[in-house]
Amino acid sequence: MAGLDFTRNDRPTLGVEIELQLIDVESFALANRIEDVLAALPDSLQDVVKPELMQSYIEINTGICETVADARTDLTGKLQAVEEVLDTLGLKPLWSASHPFSSWREQKITPNDRYYRLVESMQDIARRLVTFGLHVHVGLDTGDKAINVCDRMLRYLPLLLALSSNSPFWEGRNTGLQSNRSKIMEMLPTAGLPHQMRNWSEYVWVVNHLIDTGFINSIREIWWDIRPHNTFGTVEVRVCDMPPNLDHVLGITALVQCLVHAISLDVEEGTYQLDYHPMMVQQNKWRASRFGAEAHLVGGIDYQQQSVVEAVENLVTRLRPQAESLGCVAELESVLSIPGSTGAMQQLQIFEETGSRREVVRQMIEKNHWSL
Repeated sequence: MAGLDFTRNDRPTLGVEIELQLIDVESFALANRIEDVLAALPDSLQDVVKPELMQSYIEINTGICETVADARTDLTGKLQAVEEVLDTLGLKPLWSASHPFSSWREQKITPNDRYYRLVESMQDIARRLVTFGLHVHVGLDTGDKAINVCDRMLRYLPLLLALSSNSPFWEGRNTGLQSNRSKIMEMLPTAGLPHQMRNWSEYVWVVNHLIDTGFINSIREIWWDIRPHNTFGTVEVRVCDMPPNLDHVLGITALVQCLVHAISLDVEEGTYQLDYHPMMVQQNKWRASRFGAEAHLVGGIDYQQQSVVEAVENLVTRLRPQAESLGCVAELESVLSIPGSTGAMQQLQIFEETGSRREVVRQMIEKNHWSL
């Protein structure tokens, strides 16, 4: 069996990945234009602006950041450069986890042998993956701690999904869900909530078993809602929909960084973890997918329901010491305003007022421009 070395990080460094939609400025439909975009980008962005499975995606990655403020500066510069290129091509970025009316049947696979293998293996499950997410990496020092943090973070994943919910439409229909993306992702054979594991050794065994039995081709095909990333030496939170703007991204990033840091300190101090059954996490994830920020989630101590607003207020209060040490108090406190203005809420309100999914796209691009 092959080993997996976990790259050590002595600080809770940050990495942020955002997946945006390429939108045609005339039709407001998804545009299969990523190759045109990549060809027009300056050399300085070639390694940080990337294609994804479908040609209507654009992925933008930060470098290694110390603080959320660093991530803002990093993303702002890259977004400005990318939008200058998009403008010359008649394109705009849409910050949403699904498109209100474009069909997955009209999307083209990005020319890449790995993507072709995925589609051959998973067929329509892969072809339907026209969804867009936010991924946040936080640095840790050991693989065993990464596994422990992943386990203890599970109970918070539904809240993160509720705050980021931004995919109410699919195939030109209102799905009745605030995060339809989360359900699309769960169709993948190695996605959704991860299996709970005891230590790094067990994780390495699982990865090797999946590869040796031909279930996956590489570790990159594990798409859990949270996973350790051994190359970067991080815990990667992947549960989130793509939020509607940069401020929401940074608020959620601050919440993730503070949570991971707080749990890391608990692990070091030997703090006892109260039992929280995986079924409760699954139940809460469904509630977050269905109702978004209007969900009532089951708490981990008394198993009573609490609103997303209450859960966020309690967490912000509890995590303020971590936010002070990490220099992200303002960004953490900004999540207090998210429950009343999630992307899903915005999209549904625009549609209720206009009856037009095209207008949903236009207004979401206009009102959620990254620089606002």
